[in-house]
Amino acid sequence: MAYLAVNGVTLYYEWHGPAAAEALVLNNGIFASTAGWALVLPALARRYRVLAYDMRGQGQSSHPDAPYTLDLHAADLAALMRAVGLERAHLVGTSYGGELNLVMGLRYPELCRTLTVITAVAGSGPHLAATVERWRLAALAGDGARFFRAIYADLYSEPYLAANPALAPAGEQRYAAFDLAAGRRLMESFQAFDVRGELARITAPTCVVAAELDTLKPRRYSEQIHQAIAGSELHVIPNAGHAVMLERPAELTSVILGFLAKHAPAEPAPG
Repeated sequence: MAYLAVNGVTLYYEWHGPAAAEALVLNNGIFASTAGWALVLPALARRYRVLAYDMRGQGQSSHPDAPYTLDLHAADLAALMRAVGLERAHLVGTSYGGELNLVMGLRYPELCRTLTVITAVAGSGPHLAATVERWRLAALAGDGARFFRAIYADLYSEPYLAANPALAPAGEQRYAAFDLAAGRRLMESFQAFDVRGELARITAPTCVVAAELDTLKPRRYSEQIHQAIAGSELHVIPNAGHAVMLERPAELTSVILGFLAKHAPAEPAPG
């Protein structure tokens, strides 16, 4: 666990896994932190040198009182990778972090060995735009617990909610201390994000992952990304909502590891 000043902010980061292994960077969901990867990180860290970090406005990193953009997050990540000595890495990101991966593939292709884009979009349709604006307005009310109540049903599938009745009260307690001002800036960054016209320029090997029961960012968004990026793979995790890392971590981890295994460095020919 460490902190590093880059690009005008201080970013919190953690290393996991063997020091000599291939590098893998995790990009968080919009209101998440490094802790959000708890159910998939152990399996990834057995095979990869994993860099987990919080973006500006998230978790233990700086929460500057200024606008955020996905391009700014990409500049932050590029600066962090270079500062810790990562020339290239596999990038794995969920939702907002998946959208950051698309920007990294466009703006910093030299840093991207592969991209894994989980339950993400390249730009918002009307329903998603209206949902995020509802979230933003809820954040303006200034009550973290009520904010969680306004958003949580969009994040989880109905079967998962039915099986986990303690999720809502636990989330209210957790979000009581949430930085709503930073959350609003992150949402405004997402509202301005649209790379639909640029996706064809992404050349890094790309794995696109959708969740069957995702109502926030439905499968059609993943299909659009897959169709636009030449040679990309599309996987659909069954019986999972948007928070697929929590609902189906084993299935998701299997998809990620299977994809990365296809892009391992070539073994040198025997002498």
